[in-house]
Amino acid sequence: MVIEFLTFTVPVDELELWLEIERQHWTRFLERQTGFVRKEMWRSQDDPQVVHAVIWWASTADWKSISQTELDQIVAEMGVHERTASCVAFDVVRQS
Repeated sequence: MVIEFLTFTVPVDELELWLEIERQHWTRFLERQTGFVRKEMWRSQDDPQVVHAVIWWASTADWKSISQTELDQIVAEMGVHERTASCVAFDVVRQS
């Protein structure tokens, strides 16, 4: 199991709209991908503009099997709502 941990900056006054558009495009796309397990969206209590997408994948191979063409298509669909994110990956070493 691998976790894709993305960090976005989204102005507070745009957050609800952005979350909905993100769900319609990115989340729906990811749900159709092999190896996708689940996705959570977290907002920082310290800085309400900081939003984390926590995406669980069955394997790194599943996550990385998505083509650049498919990713570019979703970015285009997001349009002005697309945000640049930093990305960190984690391997799950134990679950309770």
